[in-house]
Amino acid sequence: MAIAIELSDHQAQALSEVAALLQVPEAVLAAAAVWDLLAHQSADFDAAAQRVRDKNQELYRRLA
Repeated sequence: MAIAIELSDHQAQALSEVAALLQVPEAVLAAAAVWDLLAHQSADFDAAAQRVRDKNQELYRRLA
């Protein structure tokens, strides 16, 4: 899948600088950043969802 994103001049410059430093294309760096965000977000979401399930289970137990 290909997507287009709008970056500010500052963001575009930062992306270019880091990509050059790592010697990778800007698109590869951006894709890696998205993958990293999704991986961490998934773990954070799973942990938060588990806390909610645990809390709800306790509430339902008390109501029973």
